[in-house]
Parts: sequence; structure tokens; C-alpha cells
Amino acid sequence: MSSSDFGSELLARTLAGVDPDESPLTHKSLIPSRTASFTDWPDWVGNPVREALSDSGVSKPWSHQVAAAEHAHAGRHVVLATGTASGKSLAYQVPILTRLMDDPRATALYLSPTKALGSDQLRSVSSLLAGRKEFLHLQPCAYDGDTEPAIRQWAREHSRWIFTNPDMLHIGILSSHARWRHFMRGLAYIVVDECHHYRGVFGSHTALVIRRLLRIARAAGANPVVIGASATSGSPGAAMSRMIGAECAEITEDGSPHGARTVALWEPAFIPEITGEHGAPVRRQAGAEAARILADLVLEGARTLCFVRSRRGVELTALSAKRILEQVDPELAPRVAAYRAGYLADDRRALERDLADGKLLGVATTNALELGVDISGLDAIVVAGFPGTIASFWQQAGRAGRRGEGSLVVLVARDDPLDTYLVNHPEALLDKPVEATVTDPTNPYVLGPQLLCAAAELPLKESEVDAFAARELLEDMAAQGLIRHRKAGWYVAPGVEPHADVDIRGGIGGQVMIVDETTAQLLGTVDTGRAMSTVHPGAVHIHRGESYVVDELDLEDGLALVHPEEPDWTTSARETTLVEITDVMETNTFGPLTVALVRVDVTHQVVGYLRKLLSGEILDSVELDMPAQTLSTRAVMYTLDPEALEAAGVTVGMFPGALHAAEHAAIGLLPLVATCDRWDIGGLSTNLHPDTGLPTVFVYDGYPGGAGFADRGHEAFDIWIRATRDAVSHCGCESGCPSCVQSPKCGNGNDPLDKAGAIRVLNLILRELPARGEASDSPHAVIG
Repeated sequence: MSSSDFGSELLARTLAGVDPDESPLTHKSLIPSRTASFTDWPDWVGNPVREALSDSGVSKPWSHQVAAAEHAHAGRHVVLATGTASGKSLAYQVPILTRLMDDPRATALYLSPTKALGSDQLRSVSSLLAGRKEFLHLQPCAYDGDTEPAIRQWAREHSRWIFTNPDMLHIGILSSHARWRHFMRGLAYIVVDECHHYRGVFGSHTALVIRRLLRIARAAGANPVVIGASATSGSPGAAMSRMIGAECAEITEDGSPHGARTVALWEPAFIPEITGEHGAPVRRQAGAEAARILADLVLEGARTLCFVRSRRGVELTALSAKRILEQVDPELAPRVAAYRAGYLADDRRALERDLADGKLLGVATTNALELGVDISGLDAIVVAGFPGTIASFWQQAGRAGRRGEGSLVVLVARDDPLDTYLVNHPEALLDKPVEATVTDPTNPYVLGPQLLCAAAELPLKESEVDAFAARELLEDMAAQGLIRHRKAGWYVAPGVEPHADVDIRGGIGGQVMIVDETTAQLLGTVDTGRAMSTVHPGAVHIHRGESYVVDELDLEDGLALVHPEEPDWTTSARETTLVEITDVMETNTFGPLTVALVRVDVTHQVVGYLRKLLSGEILDSVELDMPAQTLSTRAVMYTLDPEALEAAGVTVGMFPGALHAAEHAAIGLLPLVATCDRWDIGGLSTNLHPDTGLPTVFVYDGYPGGAGFADRGHEAFDIWIRATRDAVSHCGCESGCPSCVQSPKCGNGNDPLDKAGAIRVLNLILRELPARGEASDSPHAVIG
């Protein structure tokens, strides 16, 4: 069978027995294969490195690998942005190993956004060097949250190539950089792997952590070269330059071979005689459909990864696939497993080994395996629900078809307007360019805490302050007693220890341990922010195929107690979101329109949960009394007079859908005027807000204290709203799509949405009508 036929044949077998008139397949396309472009090793690559690579199966490199390696060897920062499985690792391994062999004082640091990826790359390097005496002195070693204290000390003293992540670099290395003086003195290369993952606030924090690393290394006498590795993304060189604060070359021409890839878009059918909460028909759940496809592919002998959006969904999908296989071929059932964050380190490592050596044939996973963990020989990818960005979809799709073989990719739509639109309008997914990575290291809400950390490490020089245009920011912190200005520079005030106060991922922090109270076994952990919606009392928790029911959640002690149980239903939390205005910093009124920059408290609360059969049918709703979580942040807000809305053709019944759609569109367009990522902002629309008494839309920073995005939106409100109106009105869809008013992260499942009403709302704002009137008396809030 040819490479181009392989994926199509797999798809045909999966559809065998399905009535063509009832086929869930909405689109199939073939991405043709690509041949390899080889080149010769550069003269500067030493024989030991060439021999090690040759023994590992690399006789000649691909063109893009050498192009990136040449830049790095010449001392130029470079980012390599090519497809999944294009051998980006070799592009940095070659210059690093060559330099470490040539210079006995040289060291290197590898950064990845996840521990799993770091462990995988360490295994790759260790395997490459194994059994070769000439490399013994390199001692590559992990230094992350799973590393034991004794090994951490050994790594500081002996390793010349450290594998870590931005979190540990910030809190465990830079905060005590004096103990790393010899390592910093020889730092020749810094690898930033999967750098497209560093976006929004997390990306901005990581950018400044890397700049702090460069600053300390240069102060120690080193001049490191940064090598970035990225999946295909928009403007990778510009994004990397913004991250490190220096010019960065980009290599985007991919010289690796790729087998033909069959892409199938799949819309699950409705389930007869089953209705949802409001009497609406219920589609077969994406996870259940994906489980059946996964089982079918495993039966065909196809090594398959199935990406599912939630941890619970991962467990359910793996469990469902195993149950199907137990009925058909029991010997295959143990070869299916779940993989997700929250597992204990030993469990993750064991699963990764089983994936690598082929013991596991099918794996349901969250995006934990989206990044570059090397899993060779995969035949198929199933994506249960659009992952939120086109870049993520292609990154997940690219996990199959390695080494030039054909592959199959199936996107299964969730029962959601966004997913439904995509599988029925393939051009919106398959013909659109991937998104550019967005960061803003100059954001004062990120820059301030990071500058405190930098000053604690080494006094800030005036030239550094000027480079960030941060003098006013530092003077504000000085007035707060956090930092002091002396002739030699800026120093942190006595007693100020800033590192522990900076959470570079912007999370709530803290972990809840999940314990089986019948055996006292620790099953895993979940972060505090997610605990109330996933391990609340009564929740069904699935761990590695075993079901448990939560008896008690103690947030104060960080403990969730569970007992084994096999219910025939699942649970899903019901949440409410409220936005309370705590301060109005600036406001402007234009007839029926008021635009304001406000401080808000955004309160999320789990108020209960639904029990659902695996078919999707709802059994009942259970109320809970859970503590609320409040985010104090900043928002740009606008209110509209309801009579003006009606005069513009937006009737009272249209308010919720029109305002909601306008809110979504504005969130999607805010990155045009504020250097942010839509995943860093949130919104809420309501036709009667208690603090304003009017139809109101909020767009807020999803970051404690604010992150500057709302401020910029308020400052450029006219430009922002005009661009939003143009984007929605020029979109060719009839009733709304992901390109205009649908959102991949909507808390209300993109319902209700009224595209035509949104255009009228946005036109009304831009006209600045003078009339004012009474507020609507039918409150309806929608969480964006």
C-alpha cells in the first residue's frame, strides 16, 4: 500500500458498515507527501558527534537542520520553525555537543514548557551518548520539580548540560545563581524548545526569565547563543526576537520527508429519543465517538493517539475504548491507556516508556503529548474536539506519519457550534494560516515583579532600566518600599524576597492530593484552581481506568478523599460567574454609550453538578455549597441604553445573543491593539448588570491585578471596536463562525449568539447615538 493510500484505507475500515446516507464524515482531504532534502555535515562538526549520530541512524542531515545549526555555531540567535517530527532536536544537539567537546569549560541549558518533554529530550541525548567514553564528562541531567535534592546538588556541581523548565529556572536556579557561578561562566547555548507554547502572560514572564538568565550569564563572562525550536507558527523570528530582546534569525523551510496525510472531519450523529437540558436533541458525545474510533483503529493494528480536551474526558475515552475492545478482542484492551497531567512522576515515566517501545497501541491524552515527546511510528491521530487554535490542531495532527509514512487524522466535533462549523466548513480550519505567538515583555504588570527579581539577583544598571523604559515603574515600586536607588544602580529593599511571589504561569497555585481512603494510596494531584470543578464531593474521578467517587474535598489541607466505585454515570460541574465593579478609574459618556476602565472582582463558583449517563442523557442535578473563587483584575466596560439598542434594530429578546456575540468578537480582536493572547482575557455580557442597570459588556484581564490588556483596549477603544465591526460584517458566514463571533473558550458553549444583532450593536457604538432610556427588566448574563 502506498503512503497516500494508507490513511484513506484506515478511514475506510473505520467507516465499514456505516450507512453512506448516515455517514458522520463531513470532509476528507489528502495532504500530499514531501520528499527529503539532504545536505552534508558542516566541516566544523567533529567526528565523535558525526559517529554518534550515524550510529543512531542519521547518516546525512536535512537541509533545515544544518541551516539552523550553522547560525548557532556562528554565534547568531536562531529559531527553527518546521513541522512536527522534522528533527528539530538535531539542529541544537549538533552545535551544543560540538562546543562541549571542543571547550571543556562550556555548558548548555535546555528549557521546555513541560517536564515530560524535558525528560524525553534528556533520554534522547543520553541515548545518543550512551557507551561513548569521549562524552562521559558531559553528564546531561534533569533539574526540575521531580528531581531529588541529592541529584540537584550533583547536577549543579557536575553536569554540563542541564534540562529544566522556566518555572525551575526562575525559582530554583536564578534565585540562587551564586551557587551556579561556574555553570553560568561557561554557558554557551540556551535551547528554548517548543517556543510557540510561550504565549500571553506565561510567554511574557518566560521571556523576562530568559533575559534574566542572559544577564547573569553575561555578568559571569559568558555570551550564550539562544536556539529556539518551534512548531510552524506565524513570524517565528519576530516572536523569538521579542522574547530574548535581540535579533533572531528564522529557518522555516522544512527539508524533512513527510508521508501523505488523510484528514477527516467527523460530525457525530444525534441520538434518537434522548434530549438534553432544554429538550434539545443530544449528539453522541465527542469522547464516546472518539473512543469507538480509537478502538477500531487499535483493532486494525494502527498505533493511535487520541487527544481529548479535559483530564476527565481522557480517562473516560480510554475506559470506553478498553470496554469496546474487551468485547471484541480482550487481548488488545490492556494495550490502551490514558495519559494526562496530574499523574505521579513514576506513572508518567512508565507510560512514556510503554508509548516509546510500542507496548501501548492506543493512548487517550490531553495536550500533555501535543508537544515534542518523541513517539515514533504513530499511524493515526484522533482529535476529540477542536483544541482551540489552528496551531494546536496541526501540532496534534503532526504526531503521526513520522519517517515518511502515511497517516490518518480525524477531528471529531463536539456538540458545540464552533466545532460544528469547522467540520462543515473545512476551509476555516484547513486553509487558514496558523496563529502568531503573542507576548509582551514590556507589560508593566509582568515587568515590575520580574525587575524586582532581576534586582535581587544583580543590581539594575541605568542602561538596563532605560532599555525597558521602566524608570517610572521602578520609581513607583520605590515609593512602595520595594526597591532603592543608589549611585551604582537599583537594589531590592532589605527583607524583600520577590522570587516566591511570582507565579510565571499566572495560576492560583497550590495542589490538592487525591487519596483513596480505603487504601491510603496517593492517586495523583490537581491544582487548587481546578479542584472545585473536578474533585468536588460526589464527583466521579477516573484514574488510569479505575473509577472513584469523591467523598470529601478539604481545600485547607489540600486533600480530596475518594473511594473506588463503578457508577454508570459521569459528573460535570455547574458554575456561575459574576463581575462586580469595585472602582471606576476612567469613564467617558457618548450619548447612549458609556465606556469605562474599571477594577472588577470576577467571581467563579461551583454551584452544583449534573449526573449524566454515558450516552449524554441527564439523570439529575445536585446542588453544592462550594466556596467562591474571586479574581481581582481590570476590565474595559461599555454600557448601552436599551432604547437605543431597540432603535438600532436590536429587540429586547435579541439583547443576550447580540451582546454575547459582540463580546466574543471584541475579545478576538483585542490582540490588534493590545499585545495579548485571547486565552489571557475573559468576558461577560448581560442585558442588565446590577452595578450599571444597563446592558453591559466586560472584557477583563484573566490575571490577578490586571495585565494591561484592558487598559490598552480602553485607550484604543475606537480603533478596537471599528476593527471588530469590520471583521464581523465582512465575514462571509450567515449566522456566526469561529472567524467572527464564536469562541473556543466560551463558558456558555457559544449560546446564545446573534451575529446580525452584534453588527447592529457595534454600529450603534460607532455612531455614538445621543438618546438615553430605561434599562431592560429581563436580566440575562452570558459568560464569554
